[in-house]
Amino acid sequence: MVEVVAAVMMREGKILIGQRKRTGRHPLKWEFPGGKVEPGEDPRAALARELREELNVDALIGEELDSYEVGYGDGFQLMLRFFRVTGFQGEPRNLDFEQIAWEVPGRLPEYDFLEGDVLFISKMGRWWRPAEAG
Repeated sequence: MVEVVAAVMMREGKILIGQRKRTGRHPLKWEFPGGKVEPGEDPRAALARELREELNVDALIGEELDSYEVGYGDGFQLMLRFFRVTGFQGEPRNLDFEQIAWEVPGRLPEYDFLEGDVLFISKMGRWWRPAEAG
């Protein structure tokens, strides 16, 4: 099973999300930045690497917020892990998406997210505290 890591990066009460390119798999679907864990790679190290590659930031990866298995209609199975990013250096630059956006958590259900991310968004109240909206 493929292991995939995803970042929950917050700034000024908003979360960074990215829209997949129109020419790739699941075109124009929204997702949390991240990607596949390479064989033998630590999930937190993989997420830090992916954030450098996708957004050109050096991130501090904090606690795991959630994880679960996801199956897509085409038979693709993965283990999806979400981590809180506790800090990052550099201004995020779009290096790998159709577009990126900072959005308030309450508006995330309005976006057309990948199926695996929809479940996480529905459970966000477990970890998101309005005090963080700061």
